[in-house]
Amino acid sequence: MMIHEFFDRFLTIAFCDAAEPWQLGFQDAATPIMQGIIDLHHDILFFLILILVFVLWMLVRALWHFNENTNPIPQRIVHGTTIEIIWTIFPSIILMFIAIPSFALLYSMDEVVVDPAVTIKAIGHQWYWTYEYSDYNRSDEQSLTFDSYMIPEDDLELGQLRLLEVDNRVVVPAQTHLRMIITSADVLHSWAVPSLGVKCDAVPGRLNQTSILIQREGVYYGQCSEICGTNHAFMPIVVEAVNFKDYGTWVSNQLCQQSN
Repeated sequence: MMIHEFFDRFLTIAFCDAAEPWQLGFQDAATPIMQGIIDLHHDILFFLILILVFVLWMLVRALWHFNENTNPIPQRIVHGTTIEIIWTIFPSIILMFIAIPSFALLYSMDEVVVDPAVTIKAIGHQWYWTYEYSDYNRSDEQSLTFDSYMIPEDDLELGQLRLLEVDNRVVVPAQTHLRMIITSADVLHSWAVPSLGVKCDAVPGRLNQTSILIQREGVYYGQCSEICGTNHAFMPIVVEAVNFKDYGTWVSNQLCQQSN
């Protein structure tokens, strides 16, 4: 019993799906794309540390050996064929190791699922979002549509996040291929959710699309990432991933509310 209490209290994993004070690293990945971005970052950081250590070692060695006290008459080296070959080949090899996974991730981010299970259209306004679930058309050919506004600070409940909570969340099923179609009704916006690895511009008169596969249930927070006017900082995005049964119940309730 004591062992279970210890694990529950101290070793419980809490995912970071929203911005935290003084946060330096990434939010926890909820999609394969975001996991690939984090892995690529760590791989490149490994090479950066090696280069940093090597360059610092060269600088310290040069300052130590080539000064007037230890070496009054320095040697004059104009050319060095061997060292020139080395400092040309090694950086090329490092760039190749970085480029291969980088291009693979870049092309995977541009891939769009041909037959997604759910299609959602996000429309940016000054300064709120409108969402359309076009897969659930009613008899009058109107789809499931709602607006999503930020909850004012005075109306926040205990535990809700300032400047990040909305009155209507985007509810989606987990472990399901989603297609987001993003556009704008007025000025440039950007639909961005860090945990999902998504940042797609909303351009007036143009439809941009991206595919998402959320691998775990949870609530994911984002914001508009394109300066769009006075209240640019007050149009957050909240995506709630639930199991497929709860998602079906939510859709049914939303359609009943709109029909009434």
